Amino acid sequence: MKLCVSLDLPTAKQNLDLVKKIHNECVSKEVWLKVGFRTYLRDGKSFLEEIKSLNENFKIFLDLKLYDIPNTMADAAEDISKFGIVDMFNVHASAGRVAMQTVMQRIKDIPNRPIVLAVTALTSFDNDNFRAVYNEDIDTKARKFAIDSFDSGIDGVVCSAYESKDIKSSTSEDFITLCPGIRPFGEDSADQKRVADINYAKEELVDFIVVGRPIYKADEPNKVVSKILNLI
Repeated sequence: MKLCVSLDLPTAKQNLDLVKKIHNECVSKEVWLKVGFRTYLRDGKSFLEEIKSLNENFKIFLDLKLYDIPNTMADAAEDISKFGIVDMFNVHASAGRVAMQTVMQRIKDIPNRPIVLAVTALTSFDNDNFRAVYNEDIDTKARKFAIDSFDSGIDGVVCSAYESKDIKSSTSEDFITLCPGIRPFGEDSADQKRVADINYAKEELVDFIVVGRPIYKADEPNKVVSKILNLI
């Protein structure tokens, strides 16, 4: 299991300050940093380059959730892959098999291409709200999205910890699961509906845990990161 820290703060400076605070805990361990839609729109590629320059052990997960027509998604995936500094990015599984296949075909020959994940169900959904959009229960549709992703050549999925083991059983034990909404020590769930702690994530065979507020809202985020790394 690997830790992925969300950089969701209001400014580039605040995000970089957070990265610098946790830097020493990551000297000998691989830690991933999640750069989301808001941060990337505001701070761009240069922000990713600055992160990389701070610590070679930092890996970048560019969380843009690409969703468009297949060729447009593939164009974006190709550009991201050719940056040479993004280690993982994601698309929406609901874009469909053709879109996911087109993305993977486009980037397959790029040296050291990033890991590609597909989003199944956002962890902000509860079952009622999910059904209103997708006309199926979360568990059922997340499994179908995961199978579509696996069959399309995608490397893994973004899902809740509650779906991880079932998804691996339906695809492959090597199919990556990255799970947001992790509250490592039982913290408040805020706007996330389906949250889990580290022990549950371990039981569900989660490969990546995404932790945001419990780290960046802490008085000493470096100590929280250290504690998480020791647990996983």
